[in-house]
Amino acid sequence: MANWSDPRTAATASPATGVGTEVAFDAGLRKHMLSVYNYMASGVLLTGIVAYAAAMMGIPQALFTGGNILGYLVIFAPLIMVFFLMARVGKMSTGGMQAFFWSFATVMGLSMSVIPLVYDGASIATAFVATSAAFVSLSLWGYTTKKDLSGFGTFLIMGLVGLIIASIGSMLIPGENPAVTLAINAIGVLIFAGLTAYDTQKIKSIYFQIAGSDMLGKAAILGALTLYLDFINMFQFLLSLIGNRD
Repeated sequence: MANWSDPRTAATASPATGVGTEVAFDAGLRKHMLSVYNYMASGVLLTGIVAYAAAMMGIPQALFTGGNILGYLVIFAPLIMVFFLMARVGKMSTGGMQAFFWSFATVMGLSMSVIPLVYDGASIATAFVATSAAFVSLSLWGYTTKKDLSGFGTFLIMGLVGLIIASIGSMLIPGENPAVTLAINAIGVLIFAGLTAYDTQKIKSIYFQIAGSDMLGKAAILGALTLYLDFINMFQFLLSLIGNRD
């Protein structure tokens, strides 16, 4: 990615061959990106449905009150699942990856089911619409820009590590510091907004590396999971930043 090069520009041996190769790459890339976005959007929809249904059924009250160990398992399950995927992705089939993705979206929905109980509906809707608009704009820019975002991505990932450390530190300090919470939420929105553009370009770059291979199916699901996490995290940080608590 550091030596970003669009393979479509390399097919210049003859005008006919060059044009044909570019058209083929464009058609294949569009199909691949459409698959990525379909998975991602379906995952977000499933998470929202599960979160709302669980909230209406009173599951958050049962899971997240009274020190219920199941509640902690649900909260940390998405993180555990990501580590599991990182360890097993090379051995998983495309079907296994699909099952993992839908399971992950479902578990994430359970972990987010407390949101409707904490924030009012207007705040949730506003944060979702704003996140959707930002995601579409940033992902489109990441897809179309010719600027290499790899250095930008390295900076964002370092910022994400710092954000995680700061978040853990704020939880360990007794009492709530509104200024620190505000800063963490604002920085979180900016980091995941930037990662949306970076990850979109990275998905595009990976496609050019594996186009025509049997790895495209798994790559589409992995790309969708990456963008899904960007969207979900940006939404949660934005909701914490602008949301009105019930």
